[in-house]
Amino acid sequence: MTAVYIAGGVLFVILASIALSYNRFVQLRNLVRDSWADVDTELRRRYDLIPNLVATVKGYAAHEKAIMERVTEARSAAVAATGPVDQQAQAEAPLVGALRGLLAVAENYPELKASANFLALQTELATTEDRLQAARRFYNANVRDYNRRVQSIPSNIIAGWFNFKEEKFFEVEEAVRAAPRVETT
Repeated sequence: MTAVYIAGGVLFVILASIALSYNRFVQLRNLVRDSWADVDTELRRRYDLIPNLVATVKGYAAHEKAIMERVTEARSAAVAATGPVDQQAQAEAPLVGALRGLLAVAENYPELKASANFLALQTELATTEDRLQAARRFYNANVRDYNRRVQSIPSNIIAGWFNFKEEKFFEVEEAVRAAPRVETT
């Protein structure tokens, strides 16, 4: 009879461990998804600012049509990218580069740099970029913790049983790793 109790106790401990591990995976996966929603919110905020910024610059620098078109095309491509995280990160690279070009053009127009509307948009863009970087770091930290659990023994066994797969980091290409430089003065 004692052997039955011991076997039952061992079985209970094993099942409880599996359940706890599974619940931890679900918690981490949901944290990754929630933190991606934060990144996505900041990306959408940036996308919403860009047309106003382009319109403001266009009013002062009408002959810089190629840069305006590049920003608009890059924004459209980035907005359309709704696939996996790594594909969305690839779509962001041309947009960041185009924004840098747009802000560089703005440097050549003193009256534009003095425009209250342009300064407000620059400030808003700088704030958005800061918030986006913070959201990206938070997302990547959660992905790191989740992936570590997926890869570690013995939780990797549970991950395999219940089909928990590694998540991808939101990584920006090295060429555009820094946020666009935005001067607010």
